Amino acid sequence: MSEENKENNELNENVVETVENEIGNDNIQKELDETTDRLKRVMAEFENYKKRSSKEREMLYNSLIADIVGDMLPIIDNLEKAVLAETTDEGYKKGVEMVLKQFIDVLTKFGVEQIKSVGEPFDPEFHEAVSSVEDETLGEKIIKEEFRKGYKIGNKIIRHAMVVVAN
Repeated sequence: MSEENKENNELNENVVETVENEIGNDNIQKELDETTDRLKRVMAEFENYKKRSSKEREMLYNSLIADIVGDMLPIIDNLEKAVLAETTDEGYKKGVEMVLKQFIDVLTKFGVEQIKSVGEPFDPEFHEAVSSVEDETLGEKIIKEEFRKGYKIGNKIIRHAMVVVAN
């Protein structure tokens, strides 16, 4: 009988060990699932961070370019006026035109665009109306004349176009 007790004890120990292993495996699997879930969440948060960071960098870049270009716009305005001025020295006029073209090429290189005005519908997001006139040849709220050019970079307005609106 003692041998039978021994066998029963060994059998009981094996059963207990097997049950403990099963419980341990369940706990390990549960921890693995939780860790995998946390890893997936961290990876998703990191992807969102990269996208947000990229968007913020682009906005900062556009803002910096807009500030610099905003300070240069009066120079461009004066060069445009100089090109329109009457002069007998064609070489001088051609030189001013070349400098103006260089300025505009640099602006274009950095993504700065002129805001379209004459013949376009008035849009207060892009245009600043300084006057209105009656003109039967144009439709309602169509821009007839531009006093000062407007510029934008991406969706950021650097300077509104100063315009005359018809009707």
